[in-house]
Amino acid sequence: MNVVVVHDYGPLGQILLERLKKTSLQLSPLLVSEPSKADLSALAQWVPDDTDLIVNALWLADPEEAEIDPEATRQAAFSIPMALAEHARKHNQAVVQLSTSYVFDGRKQSAYITSNPGQPFTQLGNWQWECEQALRTLMPRHIILRTGWSLARFIRKIQDSASAHETIELSSRYRGQPVSYSDLARVMVAIIQQLDCGAEVWGTYQYAGAETISQYDLGLALVDLPGTPGDVRVVDKVPGWSSLELENATLGCIKIRNTFGVKQLSWRSCLEDELEALTLTHDSPVREAVN
Repeated sequence: MNVVVVHDYGPLGQILLERLKKTSLQLSPLLVSEPSKADLSALAQWVPDDTDLIVNALWLADPEEAEIDPEATRQAAFSIPMALAEHARKHNQAVVQLSTSYVFDGRKQSAYITSNPGQPFTQLGNWQWECEQALRTLMPRHIILRTGWSLARFIRKIQDSASAHETIELSSRYRGQPVSYSDLARVMVAIIQQLDCGAEVWGTYQYAGAETISQYDLGLALVDLPGTPGDVRVVDKVPGWSSLELENATLGCIKIRNTFGVKQLSWRSCLEDELEALTLTHDSPVREAVN
């Protein structure tokens, strides 16, 4: 199977490509260095005619960043995926698209399942939910993979606050399941390999770490990471940016386990890999989409 992997300079694309290189798949990396400036009209020039599957590894998982530039968020979370999907539909190709728990509103008392309707209240969630709905309407041969919290996002918060010698405010009201880059790449490879084997298992799936934890308890765990100053203090307090957070961001992952045999891993087992991932830079030649 010929696979195009659309990615940016973030760690996920590099880790995913390294894992896929160990398979029998034919890979075509496609770097979109500045998603907000990507020339979508030139897309056809960058996706080979013999492509079977387009994997969009542009992972948007930070609602704070999305609120800063709504138009860039729309481009990366909706316009680019829709352009890829339109191209795939016309050329009989399939698509793998990432989404997040931010498509929900966090009011449900138990874990969200794939069939629960989205009720987003942030820029990130709104555009990801619009993308999900449009993709389902546009083409049947798609995989939507919703994820839990980005573990790297919270590591960066801890490191930034530590560097500034600030007290870190994180609330125990907000609960979710962190996911590391390496773990997400592992799951994506498992899905892609089964599609390569001819599995007709299109639809929406969810993956999040095995352990549900509050943002406050996550902060307490992350301050012990190597390189973090020992005098950093985490307090159980609701910070201003928590208005963008779901009180319940937990995802049910039974469907992906039963379909693809994917088992959930704890984010704790991925901490060392995540720290290494945050230092990654792209140094291998790839084709870059026209910006």
